[in-house]
Amino acid sequence: MPNGSLSLPARLCLLAWDPARTTAADTARVHHLVRAGALTELARRGLLTDDEGIVTPADLDSRTGDAVLDGLLELVRESMPHRWRTWVRLYARVTYEAAREQLVAEGYVRAERKRVLGVFPSVDYVLERIAVARALREEARHVLEGTLPAGRLSERDAATAVLAAAAGLGVPEGAGSAARDRTRIAELTGRCGSAAPGMRRIVDEVWGAVSDETARTSAPAGG
Repeated sequence: MPNGSLSLPARLCLLAWDPARTTAADTARVHHLVRAGALTELARRGLLTDDEGIVTPADLDSRTGDAVLDGLLELVRESMPHRWRTWVRLYARVTYEAAREQLVAEGYVRAERKRVLGVFPSVDYVLERIAVARALREEARHVLEGTLPAGRLSERDAATAVLAAAAGLGVPEGAGSAARDRTRIAELTGRCGSAAPGMRRIVDEVWGAVSDETARTSAPAGG
């Protein structure tokens, strides 16, 4: 995928931007998507482990040097133990905002400060590198719909596509609904869950949490 230096949560945050409108979907679904990416990335690096379903820091001192990931790592260390699905939701906006600020700092997004009614300070976040966001969406679509064996993809590319499909953002509408799509997603989940023992369970848990939230928020009112 383009700009491989971006962490998984930053990539997912950028993926949520609509290149046609240059604005982001600042919703709970996006917040949960970005948090799921951060949890997956920390688990992939061995800094968060699974202890019978509980998110557990591997140690008390390690850092990644990435503000988004280190912020979540510190939050998990300082909080009561929770399961993966709980951590996908709990204070998820904090991780989303940290990822968005990272995109601003690296020039992918522009922060436009203004005053509402000429008094109240506010900030609009506008997509600056539109071509990169488009390429990221196209690559996620290609990973989901392509025929390249999952084993030949990077773990991060597989995780990006799988989580984006779960959130229904930046990928074709309905991705993952057909039988072939479900098979492909299972293959990709296996790929991004191959990094370490227990990763498949972790990926299944965070994918399920994002997918459940997407289904809940997409359901017709009163349905």
